[in-house]
Amino acid sequence: MNFDFSDDQYALRDAAKDFFAGESSADHVRAAWDTETGRSPELWRKMAETGFVGLTVPEEHGGLGMDEIDLVLILEEAGYAALPEPLLETTAVGVPLLREAGTETQQKEWLPRIAAGEAVVTVQLAGAALVADAHIADLLVLQRGDELHAVPKGAFTCTAQPSLDGARRMFTVDAQTSGDTRMAGGAAEAAAAFDRGAAGTAAILNGLSQRMLDMSVAYVQERYQFGRPVGSFQAVKHKLAETLLVVETSKAAAWNAAYAIAKGLPERSTAASVAKAYASDAELKANYESLQCHGGIGFTWEHNLHLFLKRGKALEQAYGSAGWHRARLAESLLGT
Repeated sequence: MNFDFSDDQYALRDAAKDFFAGESSADHVRAAWDTETGRSPELWRKMAETGFVGLTVPEEHGGLGMDEIDLVLILEEAGYAALPEPLLETTAVGVPLLREAGTETQQKEWLPRIAAGEAVVTVQLAGAALVADAHIADLLVLQRGDELHAVPKGAFTCTAQPSLDGARRMFTVDAQTSGDTRMAGGAAEAAAAFDRGAAGTAAILNGLSQRMLDMSVAYVQERYQFGRPVGSFQAVKHKLAETLLVVETSKAAAWNAAYAIAKGLPERSTAASVAKAYASDAELKANYESLQCHGGIGFTWEHNLHLFLKRGKALEQAYGSAGWHRARLAESLLGT
């Protein structure tokens, strides 16, 4: 299959890259560690104005009506910038869940608000213990057995839990579900949402991996040892070349997963697991090698590398670790 993105999709990616470079710099991410919520309502509003937040919201509800193929490159750029905002939970997972499993009332109430940047959605699927950004969420979409519920703020409480990444806040939640919160869809839609979460996380991880690789390439050209840039040493070249190989391969897997999900292909879950397993491994490689290439400075709080190292480690386990997804692939393909 000859697969490529359209000119419009590349233009959207470039617009996202420029936007995040200006609005979500390393200084912005660092500052998010010290704020009360770790989030910026102003940045979220700007993201809504550009159309990023409402990208997957149907046009009749004020969004752009696009799909996962359009979104995957934006998620990569969000990862590259270590964007603190809940684009994954709201746009990649929450909106499609409301679109496919929400009642008409729930869709009319929430989708226009999301597209306008007036509401944040977070999700709890497949028995996940922790929920990202529950403290700022206006709506919690959660799975309870075979049921899905859309629980508004005020009907759930959250308790902060320790997180390696101070710009990614995690919580346990206690939600009050009822007939009024129950959604029209159930287990099938929840499974599709989990695959979207895994594939979306893979795209973000790929962006993070690329950023760590780029930072390392730049640093080894500037750092001198024995009168030469350390990047001129063969051992360092090998580390970076191996990292480039796994990151580029992982990107292709995430693009394929986005295509399979957007087109509703039978191999959707398989593609999502391949993408997440690849991306978690690629990030692990980029994380380790970038720290090795930076040496002692990579451990310091003052250097920006730790912002990306910690986001990567936090997302390695999100929506299933590499090992979990390999086990799912084995069960699906081999029946074991």
